[in-house]
Amino acid sequence: MSSESGSSTVSPVAVVAVIQAAPVYLNLQQSLARAVELIAEAARRQAQLVVFPELWLPGYPAWLDVCRDVSLAGYAPMKRLYARLQENSVTIPGKVTEVLSEVSRRHQLTLVIGVQERVDGGPGRGTLYNTVLTFGPRGDLLNHHRKLNPTFNEKLLWSPGDGQGMRVVPTPIGRLGGSIGSEHWMPLVRQSLHLAGEEIHVALWPSVGELNQIASRHYALEGRCFVVAAGGIMRADDMPRDLELSAKYLETGQPLPLDGGSAVIGPDGQYVAGPTFGSEVILLARINPERIREEALEFGAPGHIARPDLFDFRLRDGHRDVMVVPSGETAVAAEEISRRGRGREVRDHDEQELLISSGTDGASLRVVPSPRVINFDPIEP
Repeated sequence: MSSESGSSTVSPVAVVAVIQAAPVYLNLQQSLARAVELIAEAARRQAQLVVFPELWLPGYPAWLDVCRDVSLAGYAPMKRLYARLQENSVTIPGKVTEVLSEVSRRHQLTLVIGVQERVDGGPGRGTLYNTVLTFGPRGDLLNHHRKLNPTFNEKLLWSPGDGQGMRVVPTPIGRLGGSIGSEHWMPLVRQSLHLAGEEIHVALWPSVGELNQIASRHYALEGRCFVVAAGGIMRADDMPRDLELSAKYLETGQPLPLDGGSAVIGPDGQYVAGPTFGSEVILLARINPERIREEALEFGAPGHIARPDLFDFRLRDGHRDVMVVPSGETAVAAEEISRRGRGREVRDHDEQELLISSGTDGASLRVVPSPRVINFDPIEP
């Protein structure tokens, strides 16, 4: 696989898809096979961007939140479960990434998917990361981002990532960036991607509950970009058999530990489609980049509102010190770097609706047009 990005020619109107469906939990190969089927179905529905939720391969470990005794040292069921997670994690590169690369190339679409990554050799052997992979329509691995800080009990499983994946990449439907879960509450993560010129932001969540909806909508409004928020589905019987649901969770009466909530949000912070909860769906939306330019009239964090005369921003990605600046400020930034010393890079970034399917079990999906799609040719089911 090449690491080179795909075409920079942007489609005027594009179809994006969110896969809100359960994997085969703790089974990497069966989950991968299901992912291939779901991607093909989204492609048949004309999707040019397909987004899966956080850790879809081999499934987000929601038992960390709803099962008892998971943090007890020496707890045998958790030790056995951790061994299964290791066995069913993704190595990069590896056979799984080869399949994802091929399916992206075959359907000529951009694919974003959350995976649990395992380091297989050398320094850090056996370490797990919460990772998001982005593949271009030629099968290129465009970006490989590890979650910067696992949140709360996630620290039991994953190590912190680094800044190498804090990037925005060109795709045929626009400049694409993404964050995982709680990264959406990290102001400097948001600022980094805003300044990098995002047009489409993928927000990967376990599920998109109320606060996560707020974070996703705020991100769209602040960055004046489209946000594709992907949430997962998990049923109680998807839980590992060795673990026991906590009394606190049982008192809630919630039938689904993860209940979806996927949505597509416009650059005004309003919903284009969704949110949809409680069932397996493929959610598709037509998006038009012209709306980004329209909304820039009222606010534009990457533009002059960033006040580069007062503030600057640097991202240390582990290899170099990158000064990220809004479009048009490159000369000023270069002069500032020259004054302060060498060893830094300047990135110059140009500034620049749906199909909902609903089912109950398995891959059963039905198509429902989005009421928010107006002034576009309909998507034929």
